[in-house]
Amino acid sequence: MSRSYYGRPVIKETIWGSPEIPGYLFLGGLAGASSMLAGFAQASGHQELARASKTAATGAIALSAVALVKDLGRPSRFLNMLRVVKVTSPMSVGTWLITGYGPLAGAAAASALTGKLPKAGAAATVGAAALGAGVSTYTAALICDTAVPAWHDGHREMPYLFAGSAATAAGGLGMLAVAPRDAGPAVRFAVLGALTELTAKSLLLKRLGEGAKPYQQGRAGKLLEVGEVLTAAGLAGAVLASRDRTTAALSGLALLASSALTRFGIFEAGRASARDPAETIEPQRRRLLQKSKPVIQNARVLLSAPHSCQCQECQPGGHLTEGPRFHDALQQGWELRLASCAAVGRIACLRHSDGQLRPGDA
Repeated sequence: MSRSYYGRPVIKETIWGSPEIPGYLFLGGLAGASSMLAGFAQASGHQELARASKTAATGAIALSAVALVKDLGRPSRFLNMLRVVKVTSPMSVGTWLITGYGPLAGAAAASALTGKLPKAGAAATVGAAALGAGVSTYTAALICDTAVPAWHDGHREMPYLFAGSAATAAGGLGMLAVAPRDAGPAVRFAVLGALTELTAKSLLLKRLGEGAKPYQQGRAGKLLEVGEVLTAAGLAGAVLASRDRTTAALSGLALLASSALTRFGIFEAGRASARDPAETIEPQRRRLLQKSKPVIQNARVLLSAPHSCQCQECQPGGHLTEGPRFHDALQQGWELRLASCAAVGRIACLRHSDGQLRPGDA
């Protein structure tokens, strides 16, 4: 196990609070995906599902904003983020997404509930659905754009995992809110989301290998494991019992709960990885070793090449060998740098026990 000085964490644990921020992650995903589901439902003529999804989206984004402001401390800090637009910052992009999305989602829900201004409501529905895709997934980029090992290392699969989790929650809520005969788009949305979520999670764990421990151990591991079981159970219920009201509602509730547990589990995995110095040091060593492999292979090819280096890696006769120190360098991921001396046509070893290049080497 890798250790830092005195066994203390290498990076500071995030100051984001719980349950505010994981709740914000979950509710934002639910809101954005619900608006997308509402758009599909309205286009396919499922008006009851569309109305329920629009209402859910408005309520979820409102609660998400409350959770965010509570963590920030006061509303003015959110307003301060609107002073700039920075497309390279997930936080800046997300702030503007929420600012544009919230009024559209609210207008769509108000029109659906009151029956007034149907054309304006339809336009707001389309706008909310378009922005909903970004609202439901930008938080993945937000947490991955940090130094937290478990989050940063999962940046490839995390957007797909968040998108699938959001669709699972929106579909589950739709199954819970309307009768099975009107829940067709919600069922399909939930099934697609659950399959995407499970696939993305499996790929993430497989790619990270030993680095996936924060997602598999401790509190985070338990939350994600229970969430995966609920996802599988809800998925099976959605497919096999589409006509039974009670089973459909229970399946929807299971999918909704699984999405929430997934967001809380990912949040806890990030906090755990920040506390463990090994989770910061080991991935860096693995990347260094991977980067140094081609150089080390070249070194082995040139083992018999004569040169003038007198470091401890070389035999007295002047040949580079795979001695104990070379083996240590290979195991620890050090980069053994070799350079050819064009003047005399020989190979010079640039790394010594003291890390210095001596004049005789070139």
